[in-house]
Amino acid sequence: MKYLKFIPIFFITTICFSQNDKDFFDIIEKVSEDRIENSITKLVSFGTRHTLSDTISNDTGIGAARRWIKKSFEEISNNCNNCLEVFYQKNFFKKNKRRLVKDVWINNVIAIQRGKKYPNRFVIMSGDIDSRVSDPNDFTSLSPGANDNASGMAGVIEAAKVLSNYKFDNSIIYAGLSGEEQGLYGGAGFANYAKKNNWEIIGVLNNDMIGNIEGIDGIIDNISFRIFSEASPGNETEISAKRRRFYGGEIDGNSRQLARYIHKNTLKYMPIMNPMLIYRLDRFGRGGHHKPFNDLGYAGVRIMEAHENYNRQHQDIRFENNIHYGDIISGVDFNYVKKLTTVNAINLASLGWSPPEPKNVKIGGAVKSSTTLKWDISNDSDIKGYKVYWRDTTSPYWDKSKFVGKVNSHTLGGIVIDNYLFGVSSVGKNNHESIVVFPSQVFN
Repeated sequence: MKYLKFIPIFFITTICFSQNDKDFFDIIEKVSEDRIENSITKLVSFGTRHTLSDTISNDTGIGAARRWIKKSFEEISNNCNNCLEVFYQKNFFKKNKRRLVKDVWINNVIAIQRGKKYPNRFVIMSGDIDSRVSDPNDFTSLSPGANDNASGMAGVIEAAKVLSNYKFDNSIIYAGLSGEEQGLYGGAGFANYAKKNNWEIIGVLNNDMIGNIEGIDGIIDNISFRIFSEASPGNETEISAKRRRFYGGEIDGNSRQLARYIHKNTLKYMPIMNPMLIYRLDRFGRGGHHKPFNDLGYAGVRIMEAHENYNRQHQDIRFENNIHYGDIISGVDFNYVKKLTTVNAINLASLGWSPPEPKNVKIGGAVKSSTTLKWDISNDSDIKGYKVYWRDTTSPYWDKSKFVGKVNSHTLGGIVIDNYLFGVSSVGKNNHESIVVFPSQVFN
């Protein structure tokens, strides 16, 4: 008999909220469990969403699914005075011996909510359209993909529904990516599209399986979730890697800073939730649609449930040895999907309202009793100033900080550079803050 355990985790904190925080609490209230359930139910109804499945039918297959997703974004846009740019982004891939048994167009569904001040700066929330069963090349069998990944796709649609009622300085992209189960093809195509168009990507929030609360380990937990992030960008140079041996930063890549940002905001605005920072690109030896962005140097994380149930992943639907296998809708907790969708929504909004990060952050202080940080001061009149962060080298969080005003350098007296790690963020006049930037250069 399984041992089931529910883990309640409560945080007792003293936080002062400003008037600007009201929008976040409004967003939290507006996320709808019923709409999420309806979206998941609809996606499951297509029978299979395998990348190589039917594209002609209006009722079954990935073609019907992506047309419904596109229509959902268009309906949202119609209700916000055409605030979303909705389109297919597609790439052609030749068949291969592993998971593409025929040539295929990989179609992503994209909805862009343009920022009013920085339309070329983007934060992306993505979910996967496609599903699969035990055989990754079986594109005809029933494959509901209720949790993997109708849950993530429904979350993206719901976030678009809620956030389309707000205006942001930066652009937000709501993305349905395809070809994930065949080898991250949709993410690779979209990441290269972003690079080709010279987009400045603030961060990618990849949502893949955000609906299961009963783990294979017997634990039932509806408040914990994982944030996976890699240590260093996938395109890191050899020189940069060598510098880390002497200057540190093994756990301070741009994706790791994005993960800390999400962790901090979640605890502030949704203190009942238990965000878990996982210092790994993805599950052991596995990958997700944030990886193609990481490969190009963009910050990206995977947000997902804390306790997976492998009997419900990549399985033919069957009852065998007294075990039910298959990714069916009864395995999804809609309230949990709502919670993780809300985590995404408040962080998309926070990043959407955030000022540009400090540029060219440098650090100095070797063999001195103080540490100095320098950066390029912005001419952006909406930036109030900068905040300097430091933490113990063993601490996972930025737990010490100091607002230093609109200056281009600051010296922390009595703080020895050997004993801490450092970073700098921008703070807007709206009191929204950028992601912390770890120093990439050293000066004497």
